[in-house]
Amino acid sequence: EDLQQERSIAYTTVMTVMDNLHQKGWVRREVDGRAYRYTAVSTRAAYSAALMNEAWSRSDNPAAALVAFFGMMSPEQREALQDAVRIVSPGPADNSAGNPPDNPTTGPAADAAEPAEPAEPAGAASDGPAPADDTGPESGR
Repeated sequence: EDLQQERSIAYTTVMTVMDNLHQKGWVRREVDGRAYRYTAVSTRAAYSAALMNEAWSRSDNPAAALVAFFGMMSPEQREALQDAVRIVSPGPADNSAGNPPDNPTTGPAADAAEPAEPAEPAGAASDGPAPADDTGPESGR
């Protein structure tokens, strides 16, 4: 019904596209009477994140790619980025052991001969979009 608001679309065309999306793993389907009910496998946000991660991981200079990307951001996007970093970065309140955070000049990190490798972000090794959390705008479609 949503697709036919702009122009008339043949039912068989829609079903062919939906079947192709199902076979590629982009939608789930379940039988509902004599028809199928389709739902998205990933949210738009998870898909966007996977695309950004893929593009960044293919760069020969990831730091330069990030600097260029950040330079393209609007002030609103930079603010959203700062909010996101606050969400994923542990702060002093998140220190469950009750220990003060390492001071780079006096803490354990200052004694290390080699800098520690950064931890890989959760889901960074994923080869595809993250599973849907059924809260995005595509859930139920």
